[in-house]
Amino acid sequence: MTARWPDLAVLELLTAVSERGGLGAGARAVGMAQPNASRAMRALEKQLGVDLLVRHPSGSRVSEEGAVVVDWARRVLDAAREFSSVAEALAAQHTAHLDVAASMTVAEHLVPGWLAELRREIPDAEVRLRVHNSSHVFDLVAAGDCDLGFVETPHLHPTLRTRTVARDRLVVVVAPGHPWAARRHGLAPEELAATPLVVREPGSGTRVTLDEALAPYRPVPPALESGSNAAVLASVSAGADPAVLSELVIAGPLQRGDLIAIPVTGLDLTREIRAVWRGPQPPPAAAALIAVAAAAAPR
Repeated sequence: MTARWPDLAVLELLTAVSERGGLGAGARAVGMAQPNASRAMRALEKQLGVDLLVRHPSGSRVSEEGAVVVDWARRVLDAAREFSSVAEALAAQHTAHLDVAASMTVAEHLVPGWLAELRREIPDAEVRLRVHNSSHVFDLVAAGDCDLGFVETPHLHPTLRTRTVARDRLVVVVAPGHPWAARRHGLAPEELAATPLVVREPGSGTRVTLDEALAPYRPVPPALESGSNAAVLASVSAGADPAVLSELVIAGPLQRGDLIAIPVTGLDLTREIRAVWRGPQPPPAAAALIAVAAAAAPR
């Protein structure tokens, strides 16, 4: 007997409910009226024989069983997107044009490798890369000025679709002559928050991640804000205050001994790197680049 497959649109709705925290927000994210979304979710529950949502008068959220289904649904949707992108790329008879916006850390350390692989898969691809902080990347993609964006902020844009393609971690670093370099134990979050730091500018994914992680500890104002990773690296390498940067940015200086990483206990500084785009599906070339980025991530 032929299996009756779940509707991909309803699986997309379910994942949106999980990501946005409720049925109404999830329905808006996928462009579905809430009554239709409610009917679709009940039909999926009946088909699977599982209660996917916990329903309350104040709203609905994903149940524990639903969370398990969401994890598998994401895999199904990712495979479906890659299938569509490959099929559309094969059908395309014209040169692939792609406007990409990426946050600075992603553009400097990940995008070059992704684009090289994309050119191997689609030799006639013509790509224009624009480098901005995550907040501006959101604006460019939402306005239709770029086909695809890559950001590392923990925030989601209310109108853009998203897929996690990699993960990253922020690291506290100091120059070898800094007093922290001789520490035998890690920093407490309270000590880090009480220290003026050299940081990226507001709106960058690095800054947003750090600010949200330290918010419960009431951090003091920064010692220096800079709009580039290079400027932050130069400041901390010169013996200035401690800095917080992506592990992608400080890998080389750490290996050479130019900087010392200082562990922080009890503070989560990990973050997701996401692709963002408008509309239900990204354009074929954008979908192909997303697939390349996801495939390049460590397993």
